[in-house]
Amino acid sequence: MDPTARDNQEAFIRLYVANEESLRSYVRSLVPSLDDSREVMQEIAAVLWRKFNPQDPPDHFRRWAFGVARLEALVHRRAVSRDRHVFSEETINLLAASAEELSDNLEQERVALRDCLSRLPSTKRSLLEAAYAPEARIDHLAVETGRTPMSLYKALHRIRLELLECTRRFLARGDAT
Repeated sequence: MDPTARDNQEAFIRLYVANEESLRSYVRSLVPSLDDSREVMQEIAAVLWRKFNPQDPPDHFRRWAFGVARLEALVHRRAVSRDRHVFSEETINLLAASAEELSDNLEQERVALRDCLSRLPSTKRSLLEAAYAPEARIDHLAVETGRTPMSLYKALHRIRLELLECTRRFLARGDAT
């Protein structure tokens, strides 16, 4: 593979991976079943790769990908239109508009939360990471930290409130745009 093709492939993968979670949520809101949304996501990825133009500005990728997703959801709807559980085109367009707006808001909230998490003192951040680690148990964590489970719950609650207030301030300033 020549260096230009490799660079184009890397640019596409970075943009796709950065937007895949919100794109998947968007598609899931437009397609009635999880299996169907997986199928549509495969089609979307194929179309995006085929039509990817590395000359386009990276900040246009997300809006373009959502447009492709909406069109692929409509194509899928037409293909299975005999099923009585399929949304009408008008409903899909309404859901698409709503999901795009929600997705943009969620992305801004993720940016805000990441920023606020990075500003937490390391002790609080470590406590959150330990509490939300896979298969973490508060009773075990309480023993490890020398606290009672109730005091640990209260500490985590205070940290969550601190993060909530921080994200609200962040979003009110408009830093996530």
